[in-house]
Amino acid sequence: MSDRELLTGYVDTWWSAIGDFLTLLEQLGADDWSRSTDLPGWDVKAIASHTAHLESLLAGGPEETADIGAPPHVTSPMGQFTEIGVVTRRDREPASIIEEIRSATARRRAALAAAPPDDAEAPAPGVFGAIGWSTRTLLRNRPLDVWMHEQDVRRALGRPGGMDSAAAQHTADYLSEGFGYVVGKRVRPEPGTTAVLAVDGSAPVAVRMGEDGRARPLPERLQEPTVALAMDRESFVVLAGGRRRVPPEAITITGDRDLGERIVAHLATTP
Repeated sequence: MSDRELLTGYVDTWWSAIGDFLTLLEQLGADDWSRSTDLPGWDVKAIASHTAHLESLLAGGPEETADIGAPPHVTSPMGQFTEIGVVTRRDREPASIIEEIRSATARRRAALAAAPPDDAEAPAPGVFGAIGWSTRTLLRNRPLDVWMHEQDVRRALGRPGGMDSAAAQHTADYLSEGFGYVVGKRVRPEPGTTAVLAVDGSAPVAVRMGEDGRARPLPERLQEPTVALAMDRESFVVLAGGRRRVPPEAITITGDRDLGERIVAHLATTP
């Protein structure tokens, strides 16, 4: 697959995720916007504001500045950056935030269609390139970010759905790639340990712990791994996204149960 085909696929998945997110936001009532979400310090409006902020920047809008104060949920430079969009839209009406997302993403999609990106390793534009992101990283992360926030809103409002979309598949597969990092760098079992992650709808991921402290992917299916984890898509993305705990019965652990529980406790790979 060429870089252009790869990146165009990411753009198409992002655009689909934007459509689903806007459809959900348009269905919200006045009281829904103040509902708390799994993200500390953020309600539904904050999530929509954050999305509007990033999409406006990517569409060529001006960089924003704001005094965010010292909220306890902001613990990193990236958190400080993302909080700006929340603060600058605090007094905006929800309808204007929805319209900002719609118009900004339409401009960006038109620009990407007019000049399709064809170099995956080229620096991403603006602040994203400044933090070392490539075009591939940026375009691959946007559908994940938008879809994860759609799910944040859905959980806050008790409106499940969207688990079978292209963005849902993209996100689950993408997050599954972090399994080796979780096992090798966070859990650090004995060399020779094998672990398998099976998420409904995604290809299983198998890794083996090496003598060098790294867990490397295994191409073959393992009949009797040291531990195997199996779970549905929603449980996995909630855990891998660092959102909340899931009921124990949502996860099946085969083999070394203690090791499996340690892996589950360290599955979060996104803030």
